[in-house]
Amino acid sequence: MIIFVSPKEICIFGQYLSRLKMSTMITDSFGERVRKLREQADMPLRKLAALLDIDQSTLSKIERGERKPNTELIEKLSAIFSIDKKELQISFISDKVAYEVLSEEYSQEILKLAEEKVEYLKAHKNK
Repeated sequence: MIIFVSPKEICIFGQYLSRLKMSTMITDSFGERVRKLREQADMPLRKLAALLDIDQSTLSKIERGERKPNTELIEKLSAIFSIDKKELQISFISDKVAYEVLSEEYSQEILKLAEEKVEYLKAHKNK
């Protein structure tokens, strides 16, 4: 569910994000986001790969969307670029969900029901 809170803020599935950040998250894949962060930091691919303790080819594949990161890698990226881990996780998981339902005829209905199921499961998790 998307709620427009103010001209500068949007609430999506209970997460408050600025419209600017949201527009970037919509247009950029997780890999593109990582590449932009690396380039903004003027960091060569080999240096970031070394900091992440992965091969350059693996990082290159992540940036091109050909390989998915794990949770540990997302945490390291968050620390290296001093950004909120939540932002990277939302970017990564939203990519997974979007590509999963992209070709489905009823994608909007699927996402709405999935949101309702998540809310139900969260509410009943501790019971």
